[in-house]
Amino acid sequence: MVERRVDPINIDVSELVQRSVASLYANLITRPTGRAVRRAIEQQLLGDGRMAISLIDFTEVRILDFSCADEVVAKLVARYLSSDRPRDAFFLFRAVEELHAHTVEEVLLRQRLAAVCDVGGGHFQLLGEVAGRERDVWERIERTGRLMPGDGDSVLGSGWNPAADSLASRRLIFVGPGGALTALSAMV
Repeated sequence: MVERRVDPINIDVSELVQRSVASLYANLITRPTGRAVRRAIEQQLLGDGRMAISLIDFTEVRILDFSCADEVVAKLVARYLSSDRPRDAFFLFRAVEELHAHTVEEVLLRQRLAAVCDVGGGHFQLLGEVAGRERDVWERIERTGRLMPGDGDSVLGSGWNPAADSLASRRLIFVGPGGALTALSAMV
């Protein structure tokens, strides 16, 4: 069986802020700024139809207000969950440390969304709305990196399929053509 090719796309948000809104500082404040950055990200995601794993990097962003987090994180995630999405894409948000985690989580909760975030030191966690069993299954897949189809019961425990299906439909894990479950962090 042939695996689908994944395009890794690294997006430096601070660079987009400076280019899109001509700011010397990488501060994400005001909804128009967030909208401009989201549109710039969407332009970078236009591609040839192959699946993309996109690493949205907030490392150099000092200030992130709620309106920008809503535009850059929640609206971006929601757009690529819809059935008419422009491309098959998965998102990881980098450097969503304590400084930005509350803001990102709050906008995701308001929209009933979730996202995989690097919260520092290469440690990934789910922010936003996630049910208890989904979080448990996601954490186990995150620890293993990749789980082969026959290993589900031994690693994830019984009754894991509905939670894994929900995580996959919400684009929080990747399910390969052979049924292997892969953590998004293992794909970057």
